[in-house]
Parts: sequence; structure tokens; C-alpha cells
Amino acid sequence: MPRSKNSVASKARRKKILKQTKGFFLSRKNVFTVAKNTLEKGLTYAYRDRKKKKIHFRQLWIQRINAAARINGMSYSEFMGAIHKKGIELNRKALADLAMNHPEAFRAVIEQIKN
Repeated sequence: MPRSKNSVASKARRKKILKQTKGFFLSRKNVFTVAKNTLEKGLTYAYRDRKKKKIHFRQLWIQRINAAARINGMSYSEFMGAIHKKGIELNRKALADLAMNHPEAFRAVIEQIKN
């Protein structure tokens, strides 16, 4: 009995990978072995950076809060220590938004923790 290679499934599998690499540069989009390696590496980076995204946003929020706090005469660590001591339940994301878009409201928060 002749060996069956199931070329239908093989072709479908290759086609699926080549479809995902559409828009890549040179042979990365149309040579299967190169495309497969590139796609695997790209998906690995995508997975890793979905986790890193959260870290980068937290760093950005801290920088924004620090800049706004220093404008109002406090350092970031003093500000965060005082805000926790006063029991104000605002997270870094909300504080950074206040610092960037509503400086008067941020100033009011600082006045509240100074008193």
C-alpha cells in the first residue's frame, strides 16, 4: 500500500503560517521555513510585551506623578507616603491622569495631604 502524506493538511498548515506573515519583509513573508521562524519569534515577543506593557504604564504614571508633585514642592516618595497615611484611595493611574489633565484637582489633593 502506498504511503499517504496528507498533503491537504500540510498545505493548509503552511498556508495558515504564510497568511499570518503577510506584510513581513523579503523572504520572511513567502519562504515557509523563514516565515515560520519569524512568526514564532514575533509571537514570543508579543506574549512577553503584553506583560511588559503593564510595567511600562506603571513607570509612566510614576514619572507623571513625580513631575507634578515636584512642581508643587514635594517628591514622589513624600507624596505617596502622605497620601497613604491620609487614607486617600486614588491609584497611580488616576493620580497621573489628574496630574496631566487636571492640575488644579491634583493641587487640591496635595493641599489636602499637607493639612
